[in-house]
Amino acid sequence: MHIHTKFSEGESTVEEIASMAKKLGYSGVCLVYYPNKFKEKEKLEEEIKNVSKAYGVKIFLGFKARNVRELNFLVERRKEYDFLLVRGGNLNLNRKAVETPEVDILTHPELERFDSGFNHVMAKLARKNNVAIEFNFREVMITSKATRSRILKNLKTNAMVCKKYGAKMVITSGAISVWEMKDPLVLASFGTLLGMSIEEAKKAISSVPEEMIKMVRERRSKKWIRPGVKIV
Repeated sequence: MHIHTKFSEGESTVEEIASMAKKLGYSGVCLVYYPNKFKEKEKLEEEIKNVSKAYGVKIFLGFKARNVRELNFLVERRKEYDFLLVRGGNLNLNRKAVETPEVDILTHPELERFDSGFNHVMAKLARKNNVAIEFNFREVMITSKATRSRILKNLKTNAMVCKKYGAKMVITSGAISVWEMKDPLVLASFGTLLGMSIEEAKKAISSVPEEMIKMVRERRSKKWIRPGVKIV
């Protein structure tokens, strides 16, 4: 649900990502780009369509907001792409993300913080607005020693808060190359390390994304106007 390609800040092509996803056993992935690439959306969609057909892997187009201005821009154009993610870390942006029902995922709310960047108020808002909270494996993978220990502590705190207040959790690789993509069972094991039950961890890489995909289809239909409003 959170992979970058060469066209974003990643190192691999869409074709390389699709090939590895198939080898790892994924039925679908979400490729994430920033709003500065929005004007090239049609080009991205065409490439995604061709590669998806060639490899038999569903590929979804996601855009990630890094500030409130970008978030507002993407919200206004919500029907034009699949997934809306928000780059976590800033407390104000974390709060804005979970308050916005058009958002699908708040990514790494604890990013570059000494605290978890997330609390019970945000968890309740996330549940109300159907915003999933991300647990990003790459954050742990690329760090070590005290930094890794702090990140794990914050991730465990966020998992505990999500579980207590019913906010959806999604586990991602956060990969920027094919070599950082992980087997689904590896990601599930990562979830149990953070305090999730095996059922919760499996749900965070399977049924939660599936529910989000159903919402994608609804949002991109002609009948959908905005959250809670559609033509009947």
